[in-house]
Amino acid sequence: MHFFRSLAAIAISLVAGGACIPDVEPNVFVLPRCEQVAPSCGPEAGESCCAESEVVGGQFNRLNDAGFPATVADFHLDRFEVTVGRFRQFVEGYPAARPKAGAGAHPLIQGSGWDPEWDAKLPAGKGELRASLQCDANFRTWTDEPTGNEAAPINCVSWYLAFAFCAWDEGRLPTEAEWNYAAVGGNQHRAYPWGEEAPSQELAVFGCETTTTVCPIPGVGSKSPAGDGRWEQADLAGSLFEWVLDYHADLTGACSNCAALSDGGFGRGSRGGAFSHTEETLSPTYRIGELPERTLSFYGLRCARDE
Repeated sequence: MHFFRSLAAIAISLVAGGACIPDVEPNVFVLPRCEQVAPSCGPEAGESCCAESEVVGGQFNRLNDAGFPATVADFHLDRFEVTVGRFRQFVEGYPAARPKAGAGAHPLIQGSGWDPEWDAKLPAGKGELRASLQCDANFRTWTDEPTGNEAAPINCVSWYLAFAFCAWDEGRLPTEAEWNYAAVGGNQHRAYPWGEEAPSQELAVFGCETTTTVCPIPGVGSKSPAGDGRWEQADLAGSLFEWVLDYHADLTGACSNCAALSDGGFGRGSRGGAFSHTEETLSPTYRIGELPERTLSFYGLRCARDE
């Protein structure tokens, strides 16, 4: 059963509290920090960029391998990768938007919140933050002023900045197990988020020859609904690699609501493939680590939340 937070639900609570609010469009789904984000996402560029849905937890095999069983509790996961328009609200509130100690924690994983020692890894101010988002002259999606690129997925974001954004947005980075669970449809153990069909340009954004071609990165959800996962998340394969909470580490045994929180020297994890990468990276079994301070044009994020 899918669960969405809607403007209509927010409207009801405001009315009950005596607030005066305008009429709202039904079935427009929003997250806490999305008041100024236009509904410009999805294949028709008319969906809320801030949609989320409930991922019903359960048991599954990480990497579709029976040697790595795991249990995941129910959680909520953004339908779309975080867009330029969503990220703009964070930038405008920066540096006040920087997280407090312990923010962005997984409620079932001790020690998973923001570590104040990471403060030094974030840009010092708004100007430095904007400069960091210009990591690639050809493929960056950020623009200092809104210029029609607001529905593109934000890239050039470090792991620290991704964590900080999700914490500011009253969420958190998903664990690698949670991300993997959503991408394979839980115990359905799909070969790809959409099912068993081999990747194609109708299902995912991938395969740009970036050494010879400047490929525009399309708005999030451009392959929806055909490329969506079981719980309606778009672009779990292709578009951008997505940072996860975990350090990149070898998987071991069974686990329940787990995350690798010890640095093994291989950076932080990410999943999902990218516009600039090959078909093999689209598989939910493909894992890669990267230095968390790096800002790359093929890295982005989506956030998770809890009840």
